[in-house]
Amino acid sequence: MKKYFLIILLFSFTQKAKSQDAHLSMYDAAPMFLNSGLTGVFSGDWRLHAQYRTQWKSVNFKPYTSALLSFDMPIGKWGIGLQVNNFRAGYGNFNVLQGLVSVAYNMSLDRRRRNNISFGIQAGAMQKSLEYQLLSFNNQYTLNNGGEFDNSISSVETFGAQKMIVPVVNASVLYYFSKQQSKLNPFIGLSIFNLLKPKESFFNQDNRLPIRYYLHVGSRVNITELFYLLPKVLIMQQRKFSEQTYSVEAGYFLKGSETYLLAGLIYRNKDAMIATFGVKKENMIVKLAYDINLSSLSTVSSGKGGFELSFTYMHQKNKPKVEKICPRL
Repeated sequence: MKKYFLIILLFSFTQKAKSQDAHLSMYDAAPMFLNSGLTGVFSGDWRLHAQYRTQWKSVNFKPYTSALLSFDMPIGKWGIGLQVNNFRAGYGNFNVLQGLVSVAYNMSLDRRRRNNISFGIQAGAMQKSLEYQLLSFNNQYTLNNGGEFDNSISSVETFGAQKMIVPVVNASVLYYFSKQQSKLNPFIGLSIFNLLKPKESFFNQDNRLPIRYYLHVGSRVNITELFYLLPKVLIMQQRKFSEQTYSVEAGYFLKGSETYLLAGLIYRNKDAMIATFGVKKENMIVKLAYDINLSSLSTVSSGKGGFELSFTYMHQKNKPKVEKICPRL
């Protein structure tokens, strides 16, 4: 009975989630994935970031996986970067591979360089592929052996292609306040994805990938010289689909070991509660997150969601005279 209930839930979920893009729980751990205006916005010579996520292992023979790798560097007021991400889901090995080049221009709005704004643009290509021969359809379901799918029965589905490549163009803008001694360091950013609304269909239909909007806002709150809080909100909109994420992260600086201990809590509306833990030591940041499922699928998954791991390394040849003990944003 659980198996049939899971099939119904997954079918319902995919119907509601059609035309959506994949996203990550630790959405701001990967800077260019959130906002291309963040390209090159850090203290250092270059930055390398890697992130991996696995989801639905408790209810699916083939869990959904997400992998991302990015590199960026500042050149004067400019920032340049490269991002590659891959998402795979389900028995049909539905796969999305994307490669993007990011360019950003960062400028100060005052002489003291406290109020800053950054404009970013991304361009590249995305390949989507599907091994539809591995899929089963409802007209292939029989009552034999208590109920099973018989792939020898024609699915009557006419796939026109197994792969497609479409262009991708995204744009973003970011404002942030960078005075380190201030009690508050607010920031706000807007990202617009899929500006070209490319045609994507395995059935040769005029199906367009809709524009997706991200609005993210928050502020680092410096409680003491050693302890800060980072409340933040992310609002996503793509056609009729919308999602809000509310989170708070805390950082505590251990003087003896020159290390930040990081912990956070993220609530994704009516979907998941995510706990995050991490360490920032010198130029490296490592974070781990775990999703606790709160959606209707929790009946089958027993609340089990997914693991997510991120790693960031910022190379800095010459350290500044006054070392920043925490990131600007």
